[in-house]
Formats: sequence, C-alpha cells, structure tokens
Amino acid sequence: MLFDSHAHYNDEKFNEDVYELLESMQKNNVGYIMNACSSIDEIPYILELCSRFPFLYASVGVHPHEVGGMTEKDIEILKNYSKEQKVRAIGEIGLDYYYDLAPRDLQKKWFARQIQLARELDLPVIIHDRDAHKDCMDILKAEKVSQCGGVFHCYSGSAQMAEEILDLGMYIAFGGSLTFKNARKAIEAAEIIPLDRLLIETDCPYLAPEPNRGKRNSSLYIHFVAEKLAEIKNVSVEEIEKATEENAKKLFGIN
Repeated sequence: MLFDSHAHYNDEKFNEDVYELLESMQKNNVGYIMNACSSIDEIPYILELCSRFPFLYASVGVHPHEVGGMTEKDIEILKNYSKEQKVRAIGEIGLDYYYDLAPRDLQKKWFARQIQLARELDLPVIIHDRDAHKDCMDILKAEKVSQCGGVFHCYSGSAQMAEEILDLGMYIAFGGSLTFKNARKAIEAAEIIPLDRLLIETDCPYLAPEPNRGKRNSSLYIHFVAEKLAEIKNVSVEEIEKATEENAKKLFGIN
C-alpha cells in the first residue's frame, strides 16, 4: 500500500472532514501516514488523531518558522512526547531562509539542538530545507545526523546535493511538486536516487499534485506522485509503491 511520509491532518483546512477523510484512506490503497509536526502546541491533537487511526503515526518537533521563542524547556517537552508509542521521528525541523520568519541564528541553534535530541532518543529526523542548502548540510554533518538517520522532505535541491544527502545515509522524499511543469531540478535528482532511498509524500493540505494543483491536497492524491516517480525511474507504479512503503517503514520503525 501507499505510505504518505509527510502530512498535516491537524491543519485547520481539515477541520470539517478530517475523520471522514482519514476513514477513507485504506479503501483507497493508502496504508500508512506520517503526520508531521510544526510546533509543540500541535502535538496533543496530532496524538489524538493517531490514537483514533491505527495507520497514522506522528513526529514531534519545532519548524524553523516557530523557533523564535524556543527554550531548553521545549526540548524537555519534546523528549517527553517522544515516549508516546506512535511518535516515530523528530520533525519537521530545519532551516527556512525563504520566509525568514525567525532569526537565522536561532534557526541554526534550534535545528542543531533538535538533531542532538534525535540522536539521544535514537529517532530519525524530518528535514525542512528552503533556500538554506549549505547551512543545512553543514549542520547535519556537524551534528552527525548519520547516527540517527532521517529524510529530506519535499526535496527541491539538485542532484549533486542529493548525492551528499545519500552519503549521510538519509532518505529523500518527493511530493506533489515533482509533477509540476517546472520540476526539472527535482526530476534530475529523482533520476539518480536509488529506489531503496526514496520516499513519497503529500505535505497535505499543501502542494497538491497535477492535475489537482491549487486544490486542497490529501493523501488520496499521493498516487499521482508515485506514478510520476515510476515514469522518471522507468519502473512500474507497483515497484514504487512497494519500495517506498518498505523504506518508510524501515526509517520510522514500523513493523
């Protein structure tokens, strides 16, 4: 079945129909979903959803947009939440120099600190990297991310950078933007990434793939990403489905 490795069902865009939508997943060949976290305030509701739906898993972490007021107390809160059975990653964490909603020095400080936490807990990291490729890679290497592993979500970098990420032992995930007409760089990267290091995602409710671009995204659209990846890799959709499911289960420790 399809594994959506990055979704946000706690987003307000799902307020009216989240239960109905999630209940429809398995009959539509979506077997697993990782619900990523952006701020500590989101975690209780994410865990509530995970307790209701057996196929839904969670990450806990603070997105670079949200680190402006972060303190060491928040690290302790994340550590406590990580003890929950459904929590399988630290994220999404990273750097975002496109919006710059938090000072860059704080983004780098708390990115590094959350990688340290992931290593301490032996949990993989989910990486958000926008217009910050060099600093992101420098921090990942300095903080020995290879000891805990992780995934670059919604990958938008070059094939050359993808090779650096693979050298760190990490996975690379593609979402709906892979289907866009201007996705040349992402396609070039996808061509060189081995099947055993690929994940697929929606980042829903954002980044709906073609032919639904501009609409609210959901895991029901993830098959479009799998189909595009199969076309790029010149393999069957079934091979993409099987490989990305196995990869995500291995990364997130799901049997």
